[in-house]
Amino acid sequence: MKYRLLSDTGVFVSEICLGAMTFGGQSGIWQQIGGLDQKATDLIVHRAIDAGVNFIDTANVYSGGESETLLGRAIAGRRTNLVIATKVRARMGTAPNQVGLSRLHITEAVEASLTRLGTDYIDLYQIHRFDALTNIEDTLRSLDDLVHAGKVRYIGCSNLAAWQLMKALAVSREQKLERFRCTQSYYSLLGRELERETIPLLKDQGLGLLVWSPLAGGFLSGKFTRDATDQKARRAKFDFPPIDKEKGFNLVELMRAVAKGHDATIPQVALAWVLSREAVTSVIIGARNVAQLDDNLKSVDLVLSSDDLSRLDEASRLAPEYPAWMELMPGDRRPDELRRYE
Repeated sequence: MKYRLLSDTGVFVSEICLGAMTFGGQSGIWQQIGGLDQKATDLIVHRAIDAGVNFIDTANVYSGGESETLLGRAIAGRRTNLVIATKVRARMGTAPNQVGLSRLHITEAVEASLTRLGTDYIDLYQIHRFDALTNIEDTLRSLDDLVHAGKVRYIGCSNLAAWQLMKALAVSREQKLERFRCTQSYYSLLGRELERETIPLLKDQGLGLLVWSPLAGGFLSGKFTRDATDQKARRAKFDFPPIDKEKGFNLVELMRAVAKGHDATIPQVALAWVLSREAVTSVIIGARNVAQLDDNLKSVDLVLSSDDLSRLDEASRLAPEYPAWMELMPGDRRPDELRRYE
């Protein structure tokens, strides 16, 4: 396993982060996503840890809290050397205030997560989505209080627009509050929208990027082609995140050829491509069995050639949108002016 710095925290996390969304869930959508019981959870968590994974991500909403509970039991006795991340924002009950990013909900939610995880602290506490009904300063001050209380080590965000993230950073700077150190966002060969505004922001502000759904909800697993669909696969039951499937079919054909040249699998190519991107800190993988986990873990050893990367980039590149296409216009600076900035 290889490790990368989480922003400027000085903390090293494994390039592969184990996602816990498959833990728990005996009915509804969560059963379709995972439905793993304690025995299966223990097997996957312990195999990942033994392979060098020190980073595990969950959320209080996964299986209504069951994911945190199963994970807490699985890491009992191994907590010290792990970086555990969870999230807050989603509805956790029927009462009006059991949702959102208010001080009231955050304070109650963190205590519940700590209990379910069986730990005294959370290494990375992330807001799961934006909350338009709550003043961002209230949210950040509440998170800042948790850090000073020792219940949370670092804070992060997930699924924010670039302007929302930048506003939060500005508020933290102005009010001298803890700031987000990373974002957890969707990014894959079939979903590169993050490159438009968010990744430039992350590079400028020195934030980390934790990638969710690097296989585009399983579409880039190789189980989906124009001629065949694995009806047992998660994507067949839960068609998310949204993708351009025609583009995806073409991309999978190319990935199959790249994988063959490396004696690798299509998922390994998808993960290796994400890991090759400059802004990425760690890639979150979810597994329903040990075979999937073992296959995904091998992606850290797959080094794609410059030709591979170029072909994959060409097949998946975004069309430039305004104002990006303005930036592609010929420069209007004289050569002697440009030299001043070299």
